[in-house]
Amino acid sequence: MNAFLLDTHAFIWLTENDSSLPDDLRIIVDTADMVDLSIASLWEIAIKLKLGKLSLQRNYETIGSALETSDILILPISFADTLQVRNLPLHHGDPFDRILIAQAMNHSLIIMLILYRGCGNNVKNFLLDAMR
Repeated sequence: MNAFLLDTHAFIWLTENDSSLPDDLRIIVDTADMVDLSIASLWEIAIKLKLGKLSLQRNYETIGSALETSDILILPISFADTLQVRNLPLHHGDPFDRILIAQAMNHSLIIMLILYRGCGNNVKNFLLDAMR
């Protein structure tokens, strides 16, 4: 079974039909057996919207109804996930990244990551098998 966990940017680009999301990642999502979104990603979006660090094409309030009509499942944070966070190396500094990695490890999911390196359009997209 190919099961994926979207990181926050991958989810935003996917739901907003952003051309920044590479076609190969979009195809992976479309053909996956299961696609999850951590509740932590929704929390991150809400925080970044409030801080003015993120803008969306749609109202945040419509994300819930969009999720209900999609095949994306919301992954809650469990106590086991928080235990796994404690075991991660400290080079995973971002708290949202840490919980996503922990959830991927605990649920045998492959994370679809969108990483920014520096400024501008220097974006790296990749899949991370957290079990390796």
